[in-house]
Amino acid sequence: MHDLRIIETAAVLAGPAVGLFFAELGAQVIKIENRRTGGDVTRRWKLPEEDPTSTVSAYFSSVNWGKEHLMMDLRDPEERIRFDALIEGADVLITNHLAADAEKLGLQRERISDLNPRLIHAHIKGFADQPERPAFDVVLQGETGYIGMTGTDPEHMAKLPIAMIDVLAAHQLKEGILIALLQRASTGKGAYVEVSLEEAALTGLVNQASNHLMTGAVARPMGTLHPNIAPYGEVFTCINGGRMLLAVGSDAQFTALCGVLDLAGTPADPRFGTNADRVRNRIALAEVLSTAIAVRERDELLDALLRAEVPAGAVHGIDTALTSPAARRMILEEMIDGKLTRRIRGNAFRIEAY
Repeated sequence: MHDLRIIETAAVLAGPAVGLFFAELGAQVIKIENRRTGGDVTRRWKLPEEDPTSTVSAYFSSVNWGKEHLMMDLRDPEERIRFDALIEGADVLITNHLAADAEKLGLQRERISDLNPRLIHAHIKGFADQPERPAFDVVLQGETGYIGMTGTDPEHMAKLPIAMIDVLAAHQLKEGILIALLQRASTGKGAYVEVSLEEAALTGLVNQASNHLMTGAVARPMGTLHPNIAPYGEVFTCINGGRMLLAVGSDAQFTALCGVLDLAGTPADPRFGTNADRVRNRIALAEVLSTAIAVRERDELLDALLRAEVPAGAVHGIDTALTSPAARRMILEEMIDGKLTRRIRGNAFRIEAY
């Protein structure tokens, strides 16, 4: 990837996350930010605890690492010439402008391909069939069903606490770019790759979509629970106040769980004999398990469940989660505008040659 040059005009999260993926792999990524507006809008999306005078926010830092930052006004004729020169020498262009802004910014698909026929032009748009409609993650979460099935009940819905639709779209676009680069290696021709946030969100519905398409079931807010499996996602409090959850997916795992909790007769209870029984009677099952778990110390119980091969885990805050060995290895640091920034890397895979 070290000989790959990527130009990124995209802002906010999805497009810049794609640039981050490639920067981590050694590509040269040049981020073009709008001089007229003071750069990527997320530079100003700050927590109350952040320095209001800084040109960098934690949000901006999350997907901007290892990039060269250029402030440009693509509506300025002289800067357009400079931009065109960058495009002529690039391998990939990442954009996320509205369709109405393409001509103003010189980012029309045809013009870009004329400048560099070998270029992979990768574009993120909001809605599949409404190219002029602005789109932000929470709107997509609402319109594609996520908020309608997230939370504890219909009166207490919730959004996912991260911009998951942007993340899904970023991965889709990255995959499209990689395939287009592979094709270019054999054909010598560039390509236009497009992903919409809406379609990326729909791909993420996976089993919930099939539940509806095949049975007519409409997913409802269930908190941490799973519509098809029990006990899966149930959260329990242990004697020391620590919280844990279970992810039991088979009858064998359920029998093992009951053995650890000294509930050996429970698998024979007709209410709990099969997964279908447990899903139908999950409230009664949770009461039985809660009583047995409430007298156990969390870490000791989790160790016992691990030895019995029962899927279970602690419920951690993000502060604790980011202290794990894996998390510490994934932290990337960089100075941006004189400020030390940190983020979790975007690539979790490893490739080892045979």
